Amino acid sequence: MKLNNLKPAAGSTHSRRRLGRGPGSGLGGTSTRGHKGAKARSGYKRKIGFEGGQMPLQRRLPKFGFKNINRVEYQVVNLSSIQKLAESKSLEKITIEDMVVAGLVSPKGLVKVLGNGTLTAKVEVVANAFSKTAEEAIQNVGGIATKL
Repeated sequence: MKLNNLKPAAGSTHSRRRLGRGPGSGLGGTSTRGHKGAKARSGYKRKIGFEGGQMPLQRRLPKFGFKNINRVEYQVVNLSSIQKLAESKSLEKITIEDMVVAGLVSPKGLVKVLGNGTLTAKVEVVANAFSKTAEEAIQNVGGIATKL
């Protein structure tokens, strides 16, 4: 076997249809597009969600919900993460910058501390907001919860 002898397997390749090459080809005239209508025209592109003139699904379903434009969205940090951070870096004051360096939050956005997990280290935590349980837990171990 040589490179010049190579051929595709029998039946694996097909010659492509040559449309619009006269009536003798059997694919002339309308070139398999049928008569008139949007799909028969050049440049036809189906609109997303178009269902052939039937009322599209996104218009049949009712609108619902509400986006509050005044919503304040926080990045959350749990007490368990603060405990790990305090132990690993032996910190007594944990600021948002420390959380960013540790990869707990991104530098953009506000930070809220939630009371998930246990805290044993006496630390001062600086954040934009605290849940009631988190604030109580920090104060119970003798720490300080400072809001920015």
